[in-house]
Amino acid sequence: MVGAGVNGLSSAFHLATAGVKRVVVVEQRHVGAGATGKSGALVRTHYTNEPETRLAFESLKYFQNWGDMVGGECGFQPVGLLVFTPPAFRDHLDANVAMHRDVGANACVLTAAEAQQLDPSLELSDVTHVGYEPESGFADPNATAFSFARAAMRHGVEIQLETLVTRILTEGERVIGVETSRGTINAARVLVAAGAWANQLFQPLGIDLGLVPTLARVVIFRWSFDRVPKLLTYIDYVHHTWGRPHDGNSTLFGAEVPQDTDSPRGDPNDYVEAVSQEYIELCRGKIASRFPVMRRSTVRGNWQGILMMSPDSRPVIGPLPEYDGLYCMAGDSGTSFKTSPCIGKCLAELITEGRASTVDLTPFRASRFAEGRLWRDEFDYGLEGVTISR
Repeated sequence: MVGAGVNGLSSAFHLATAGVKRVVVVEQRHVGAGATGKSGALVRTHYTNEPETRLAFESLKYFQNWGDMVGGECGFQPVGLLVFTPPAFRDHLDANVAMHRDVGANACVLTAAEAQQLDPSLELSDVTHVGYEPESGFADPNATAFSFARAAMRHGVEIQLETLVTRILTEGERVIGVETSRGTINAARVLVAAGAWANQLFQPLGIDLGLVPTLARVVIFRWSFDRVPKLLTYIDYVHHTWGRPHDGNSTLFGAEVPQDTDSPRGDPNDYVEAVSQEYIELCRGKIASRFPVMRRSTVRGNWQGILMMSPDSRPVIGPLPEYDGLYCMAGDSGTSFKTSPCIGKCLAELITEGRASTVDLTPFRASRFAEGRLWRDEFDYGLEGVTISR
């Protein structure tokens, strides 16, 4: 296992609980050092396609029952979720919420007036209907990763921190292990969940998934004195933003940009962890557009990290056909924290049983790019190449 982020650790935990006797996680820095530790950690089931919705719905069961299913704490706060969509795409909202309900999620459509009763601070003149999930919310990304790590270790998983995987070892068309800064680990199966560092391992093998390391940025705004104290989690497809409570008195907020030449690129080995003033001002304007009282808010912090964007903004989960025994969880475009419990379970099923039975991973196959079948959702609110939520 390469990478001690939430997906790698979830996979290690599930492999161990499935009975795999030797599982080794190799991490070049520390637990949650990459995108996981900087995640906004939204927990929700609102996706614009059924496969990711199913991953999220199965994962929500973990967050709701973390102590029993994993152990420890994940910091889950079910404050509820509101999803704002352009009125012109009301049919998309209705179709997606109907799909969510068919999967089993607790979801519905509210009028703008009903949504404002939940949060009177909202400015909703640009929407007519709002998606609502009362059981969704957010978690603590680091606590989640730490819990998975401790649970995996209780089941015998070895975690090697501050250990760099320098290359994946192959013989013919199969994987035989990894070479690390501390020596060689022989293994017939290798799962790469290395986040923004995945390309460095894939390129020597001649594997190109079109993954692009991209900066993900967050700003924390202190609530203004007249802000309503009850805050939900929000995804805004009108303003291309997301937000959720932080520390009981602030909002963790992000504004997204299309995946094009204007998107901020990043080098995972050399980037500044603080955002620019330009980005702070962008977020300040956008948060005040949805919450007018927040124009009087104070910036309390910010950070940026690097995630990996795939060509269609959807994750690549499963085997890599170039080498027998090579698997990956890559290119999640910043949306896989909330789905990580189920992703780990499905990868463990795939590796030990030959197929994922909890949720079919076929739509996430790596070969879709070579097939020329990039993922595009039918009811996507008119967006393409945009990642709205972390």
